[in-house]
Amino acid sequence: MTTTTLAVLVPLLPFLGAAAGLLLGRTAPGFVRPLAVLPTLAALVLAVLVAVRQGGDAAVDAATELTPTGSVPIELAVHIDGFAALVAVLVGVVASCVQIYSTGYLRDDPRYPSYAALVSLFTSAMLLVVYSGDLIVLLVGWEVMGICSYFLVGHYWETPEARAASIKAFLVTKLGDVPFLIGLFALAGDTGSFRITKILGAVAHGGLDHPTLIALLLLAGVAGKSAQFPLHTWLPDAMAGPTPVSALIHAATMVAAGVYFIARLLPVFETSSAAMVVLAVMAAVTMAGSGLAALAQDDIKRVLAYSTIGQLGYMTGALAVADRGAAVFHLLSHGAFKALLFLAAGAVIHAAGTNSLAAMSRMRNLRDRVPDAYWTMTVALLALAAIPPFSGFFSKESVLGAAEHVSTGHTEHAPAAAGWIVLLSGLLTALLTAAYAARLWLLAFRGRGADAPDHGRQPLTMTVVLWVLAVPSLALGGLTYRLLPDWFDGRDLTPTLTTSVLGTGLALIGGLVTYAAWRHTTALAARVPLGAVAAHPEGDAGLVEAEAIASHTPAYGNIAYAPDPADPGRLLLGPLHHSAAVGFHLDAVYRALFVRPVQAAASLVRFLDREVVDAYVRGAGALPRWLGAAVRRAQTGNVQTYVSALLAGTVVLAVAAVLVATGA
Repeated sequence: MTTTTLAVLVPLLPFLGAAAGLLLGRTAPGFVRPLAVLPTLAALVLAVLVAVRQGGDAAVDAATELTPTGSVPIELAVHIDGFAALVAVLVGVVASCVQIYSTGYLRDDPRYPSYAALVSLFTSAMLLVVYSGDLIVLLVGWEVMGICSYFLVGHYWETPEARAASIKAFLVTKLGDVPFLIGLFALAGDTGSFRITKILGAVAHGGLDHPTLIALLLLAGVAGKSAQFPLHTWLPDAMAGPTPVSALIHAATMVAAGVYFIARLLPVFETSSAAMVVLAVMAAVTMAGSGLAALAQDDIKRVLAYSTIGQLGYMTGALAVADRGAAVFHLLSHGAFKALLFLAAGAVIHAAGTNSLAAMSRMRNLRDRVPDAYWTMTVALLALAAIPPFSGFFSKESVLGAAEHVSTGHTEHAPAAAGWIVLLSGLLTALLTAAYAARLWLLAFRGRGADAPDHGRQPLTMTVVLWVLAVPSLALGGLTYRLLPDWFDGRDLTPTLTTSVLGTGLALIGGLVTYAAWRHTTALAARVPLGAVAAHPEGDAGLVEAEAIASHTPAYGNIAYAPDPADPGRLLLGPLHHSAAVGFHLDAVYRALFVRPVQAAASLVRFLDREVVDAYVRGAGALPRWLGAAVRRAQTGNVQTYVSALLAGTVVLAVAAVLVATGA
């Protein structure tokens, strides 16, 4: 079987599994779990075979024209180079782990069949994006992912938070997709093709007439899909979905699609220095802002969501300095440890009965209730904080090293300004990342108070997946650094000494400062009774949550969290804490700029429709009705009345005739 045939089967198998799962979900529920897991595992095996055959050598290309479409044909094409093959393997690994984990996590959920089918369809769409050699076919996978995310984020549609989050995710990503679509057509118009290889060939020969405009239009779609500033606000709210969905969306699929797209078409963006600087600024604001916001979140999943936004900022930062090898390297390592973080968080939430770090900080021995989640999450947090020798260290330092090379003039693929922006913001984010990672670990696993509730051991399908993902979180960085440089454009991925020392030093400082702040706030909190904590401006909601914490009653979902005096984030952020906790009021800005004007316009249209258009229609019908009523009253059936009216009419006509004749 040829490599091309295998590549076609990789996205096809999860798609067939999704279709079969939907058809058999009600009639044969026993087949739902095998149909969810086995096709995805088979796709993973085939993706590994494709990667082995491709081997980091020349790209595999094949195409067939679907149907004549005029001057710019649309082709069913595959384009598999080294990093595409590796990303497909990552998608297969994470999707398989999520499907296996979900069989235990959602074992009692009556909507599991539709959930599993949507996850399979989501996986198929991402694999289509990865292997596609034609931008229109890529766009199909891109949009299918957006539709699936709407349903998956809104899985718990009974809750208003899930409904609002799913709508928000759909609308914000579609807001970016509109200019993205325009950019695709403009790119095809300039180059004469949707084929990626032909586009890159045209770019190499100076075939772009409007490079800056096209690059900025495409960046809008990337910002929406990969949750980059200013279109990142949907991602934290998407935590209303099931935890495995968060792992799937945030680790290797939907949010990685934008980064992958830029990496795929990086020469297009390199033709515009302005676009590269804009990309660098977008990455810098995203990294620093998400780090501050993560340090203020109380929901454990929202901390990880802002963490995802920041790590995606590292990837786009690497692309802003024209090093797609470093970007994809970090995408791979991040996919492993971020999937592990979310799945381990799911086990912790299940054991604690709440998402709230404030609640967990008042639970003693929570780590003993979930030992597998505790140890694997510790590994993942060390990888996130980029502590050597964990995988995040090597990939993050490769990004900072690439930025240093550009800023010091060692490479001219990107403006020096972009290099300095990415380097400085990346170092600041290294400090913030270690700080919020340490805060999460301390609040979740070093709590003090009553014993954590005992919900029994986690299902084996959940714990095995955690240990499987812990291996690449620990070893992937060094392995990739040693064995796979040829898969990343042949560029050296060796971290530079300067950025390694600075980045690791700042990470250690961030962790140690957070630990010192935690020790200080914990000592102060020990003097404050729990009842006093509940007396907070949050009012009754804070009191209810405090009582739930005290009694360890389950409190799933988006809840009003009681303030935690032991939270080191409040001490570290100071007056910035409230603004950071609400995402620096960006949602409020969007409500003022977009939501309220649209609602006002809708109200005006409704008023005009009801009071003007409907009034005209009602009036147009009322006039004949009144005339008919008047005529009907004249039809009395009395002959004398009719003769009198006839005589009166004759007299009127005669008078009129005399007047006309006299006037003439």
